[in-house]
Amino acid sequence: MRVIRYQSVADDLRLRLAEGEFDTTGVLPSEAALSAHYGVSRVTVRRALEALRQDALVESRQGFGWLVAVEPVRQDLSRLETLDRQLAAAGVRSERRILSFGFVAAEGRVAELLGPGSVLEVRRLNLADGQPFAVVTAWCPEDLGGGLSRDDVERSSFLEQLPVTIGGAGQSIGAAAAGPADAELLGVPVGAPVLVAERVTRSVEGRVVLVSEHVFPGHRTRFVVDLPVGDLQVDPAGLRLVE
Repeated sequence: MRVIRYQSVADDLRLRLAEGEFDTTGVLPSEAALSAHYGVSRVTVRRALEALRQDALVESRQGFGWLVAVEPVRQDLSRLETLDRQLAAAGVRSERRILSFGFVAAEGRVAELLGPGSVLEVRRLNLADGQPFAVVTAWCPEDLGGGLSRDDVERSSFLEQLPVTIGGAGQSIGAAAAGPADAELLGVPVGAPVLVAERVTRSVEGRVVLVSEHVFPGHRTRFVVDLPVGDLQVDPAGLRLVE
């Protein structure tokens, strides 16, 4: 019996998925690229991918194309924790790679929050089970970060090393499109949906001691929070409309 051609493509893709060929970023080649690789029409490629979708091996997302099907990491917003601990709580192996480390003059939003002067700026890539999960840029005042080394911030979070007692943090999250630099690091197409979180951490005295920006690929994370109802108020606290 002659095997239908799309099934042959699906079988080969299934083998490539099992061998982990696409695990680095989780993004499959485009339908056009797969069509050229297998020498078949895009209709045939799409039928093969749909067969794999039915087996829960791949999924498609607007702005990404076809992806290896993975369960998004759930991040709890009800308490202040490091990204490493959030990943560990989800049973995910965490890794951090420092992209840049140095003292710079505070500008823009960072100067507004930390004040003028020199700040330690650290940019890193966080990985979850070996796959790019977040591009993080963090800033802290020089008097607090002056004693930290590149090895220190690669080993563990600022929150665990700053010489102050942390009192809490405020966090805002918005949707954006991946720029060229973040897209390359996260292994997603330029313009793909990302979630951008800004966190402002304060000491118990109320001083801003850390400002950080986290850029997550939209398909790899979910933010969750419990919303208790009290005093007949059902609107979640902290929800604001961005104009």
